[in-house]
Amino acid sequence: MKKIVIVSNRLPLKVEKNEQSLVFTPTSGGLATGLKSVHQNGNALWIGWPGLTKEELSPAQLKETDAALSELRFKAVHLDQAQVEDFYLGLSNKSIWPLFHYFKQNVVFDQQQWQAYQQVNKQFAEAVAAEVSPGDTIWVHDYQLLLLPDLIRQKIPDVTIGFFLHIPFPSYEIFRIFPKRQEILRGLMGADLIGFHTYDYQRHFVSSVKRILHLEVNFNAIMNKGREVIVNTFPMGIDFEKFESVSKAHDEIHPSDFSELRKQFASHRAQTDGKLVLSIDRLDYTKGILNRIEAFELFLERYPEFHEKVRLVMVIVPSRSEVSHYKALKKKTDESIGRVNGLYSTVNWTPIWYYYRSFDFEDLIDLYKGCEVAMVTPLRDGMNLVAKEFLATKLDAKGVLILSELAGASKELHHALLVNPFDTYALSDTLYEALKMSEEEQVERNQPMRERIRRYDIHAWSKRFIDELYQIAESEPEEQTIRIRAKEKEQLISSYKSATRRLLLLDYDGTLTGFHVNHQKALPSDEVLDALERLSQDSSNHVAIISGRPPDFLEKHFGHFEIDLIAEHGHLTREKGSSAWKEKNLSSDDWISHILPVMQQFADNTPGTFVEIKKNALVWHYRKTDPELGIVKSEELKTILASMISNEVHLMNGDKIIEVVSSSVNKGTAAVERYNTEAFDFVLAVGDDVTDEDMFTYLPASTVTIKVGNKPTAAHYRVADSTAFIEFLGLLSRAL
Repeated sequence: MKKIVIVSNRLPLKVEKNEQSLVFTPTSGGLATGLKSVHQNGNALWIGWPGLTKEELSPAQLKETDAALSELRFKAVHLDQAQVEDFYLGLSNKSIWPLFHYFKQNVVFDQQQWQAYQQVNKQFAEAVAAEVSPGDTIWVHDYQLLLLPDLIRQKIPDVTIGFFLHIPFPSYEIFRIFPKRQEILRGLMGADLIGFHTYDYQRHFVSSVKRILHLEVNFNAIMNKGREVIVNTFPMGIDFEKFESVSKAHDEIHPSDFSELRKQFASHRAQTDGKLVLSIDRLDYTKGILNRIEAFELFLERYPEFHEKVRLVMVIVPSRSEVSHYKALKKKTDESIGRVNGLYSTVNWTPIWYYYRSFDFEDLIDLYKGCEVAMVTPLRDGMNLVAKEFLATKLDAKGVLILSELAGASKELHHALLVNPFDTYALSDTLYEALKMSEEEQVERNQPMRERIRRYDIHAWSKRFIDELYQIAESEPEEQTIRIRAKEKEQLISSYKSATRRLLLLDYDGTLTGFHVNHQKALPSDEVLDALERLSQDSSNHVAIISGRPPDFLEKHFGHFEIDLIAEHGHLTREKGSSAWKEKNLSSDDWISHILPVMQQFADNTPGTFVEIKKNALVWHYRKTDPELGIVKSEELKTILASMISNEVHLMNGDKIIEVVSSSVNKGTAAVERYNTEAFDFVLAVGDDVTDEDMFTYLPASTVTIKVGNKPTAAHYRVADSTAFIEFLGLLSRAL
């Protein structure tokens, strides 16, 4: 039976020690709730850190922990104190967390912490690999495990991997600051499906992938090593039914049984008939706590009629108190609250009620129900579920949500009062608007938001992600080409060995080498050169490299082999055993003088592009420019050139190039010329781009044609990328 494995930094339970034994307590966070049904149904396992370090547990307690977790279908990844310090408190929360939330001034990058981050991700990969088999499905969560998808892929290629990021993904201009940006993106590229809360985060991620990894993106599909990586938006919800049902239950409680918090709220109203404004956050500089206090102070200054009629109920849940930025934030928060209360308090009224502690679920419901206004104004937040929880408790749809436009929830809850959290004047005005809002308008705003979070709750979120992940796992690409795997390799090598005369026609860029931002640095590897040497030394082989490259490049790197060199798509040929290049006789090259100025103008106006002038071709390269700009300008250039060219030239759209070449010669005609020289009983033609399709269509149907990559093709076979083909070429060269 196929297994689903959930992987997160922390397991959804807390392990605590008492004097006699270990206590295992389930947690009730959003992730634990959302994945509960996934974990409980079928053959599922959850892998993560249990929360206690190796130093805190004796060998016997480690065994006890593992045994107890196994019974619950959990598996522990045990970390020592140094790993927690460097991996979690260090790189995860001192580098990735602030950067992804746009607090680049708080970023601290330490090489030792990065090494710990790598090591822990590898440790998680080993734990996963020990539990999964080909065909299983894995769902990895959050910023602590950004390297994990690719690490798993390397160990077990034939699994389906999903990844969800619970925090924002920053814009390219912010993300590029991270020293290990390429490693992070390559780690994520091991996934089959990557999910984000909002389209903005998805867009930022795709933009970084295009600019840093230079991968091809088609809508929401990223092409990576012959695989499609799907990127999509999955806004996380809450357990709406739970919040609503408990809220209803609280309405049935007799006043004599009220909680202390609820009694305190009732006393406030009895004395002042005023309103309560809720602010509840974990202690974090991303939450906008100081900005909110400043805005409330400004509100009291500008609207004195609300003195003794409004209280700010400020709840701050302790978090990461050992981190210096959080210590400083706690100190400033205490000072700011003290200043406001010192300035405005009266005998009967304290403007800010301050709670520095966590609340249990029942008290949390009382907080939500007891406050007329909620100020949810983080400076940056992946989603923010507090906003949704507040609305879920409002059974009569009365109440006002003030929501930061920089929180992911703002993309869904657009009927809230949206505000820029950095604009304290606007925030104070918005608070005034909230307190003056009629009940009719409150209901009108809140009803559609409540319906949204009711319909798309935490269970719908997890189901949608898992369903899409399963669809990817079950789908097989519908194509006529055959993927070259072990069976196909064996068959092709057998055909090669049994043949007496063989013709091998090989493209260069994208086939014998991967692409490079600087195409002059895309050089043949030792592996390729060794394979070509062995193949060319076999008298039964006729090897030809057919490339768009100029003759001097091919001469420099391959001129010492006994092979044919065909440059500029067939316009220039150097036959094996000869040192002379032969040029095809073309009718005219007058078209170059008309096309070149246009291409040059585009190169001048598009930084990072250039024009390559060949004997019988012009190529506009845009691999080094901004990817999105390159796409726009390439379409513009193609439109202009299409109106200019005649039948004597051909316009080709290649991989980050636009090429205009003479119509009289192409790779297909060059390949056929090689084929017609002898009676070959094994013919192999390989290429990756549109220019190679002529070879596949011009040569006889018996030809073994191989497409490198995932683009549409007329070839019979396909391999993932140049690395895969070079490996196959090496096998051919050693077959005899």
